[in-house]
Amino acid sequence: MKRIALWVVLAGTIGAMAWAALGAPRAQTATVLPEAVQDALLQALTGPEGEYAAYASYAAVLDAYGTIEPYATIAVAELRHIDALERLFDTYGIRHPEVNPYLGTIEAPADLAAAAAAWAEGEIANVALYDELLPVVMDYPNITRVFTNLQAASRDAHLPAFQRAAENGGTLTPGAAAQETALPCQGRAEGTALRGRGVPRHPSMGGCRADSVAASESCSQSARRQGNAS
Repeated sequence: MKRIALWVVLAGTIGAMAWAALGAPRAQTATVLPEAVQDALLQALTGPEGEYAAYASYAAVLDAYGTIEPYATIAVAELRHIDALERLFDTYGIRHPEVNPYLGTIEAPADLAAAAAAWAEGEIANVALYDELLPVVMDYPNITRVFTNLQAASRDAHLPAFQRAAENGGTLTPGAAAQETALPCQGRAEGTALRGRGVPRHPSMGGCRADSVAASESCSQSARRQGNAS
């Protein structure tokens, strides 16, 4: 998700870092994805409007300002989103960075009101990214499902939370954050359990928020798995 003007300068460097950080390839299945589909997966995960960048942005705010909402809740959701995408990479034997290359490269805005406004714009950019990527992966229902779920979480949960926070001076109460970001758990989707590859949990995070990539298990079960992976 696009954050601040600095990203225009960082995007090229970060992309190169992401490729340099690629780990060993995963076990390959019989299905080999076309290059365009592989590129779509990489954009969703490692692009400047993708999930790695989003998590690093929220982690920067948590580092600068402490445990505040809605950043803490949405950062936990971003870890689930990253895991959902990494599982797709594993399914198709595609390499991905073992470490989030954006961590430590994004500075928190000068105040929380600016942060909320900037991150709201980032959610809008993320929704637009999936608008571009979904036609590319339309022949792959599992990828389409994950992309659609991630887009819905950005559009229907994260964006309203940041917009409301921006109107409220940059923060929300925990109750308001829960109300804004909660979506009903929907069936089985990739990536509920966090495996900790390249997406270390921020020490301020805890619990589970049911967004559109949550699996049918209860949030308490998911939170236990997240704790085990951290």
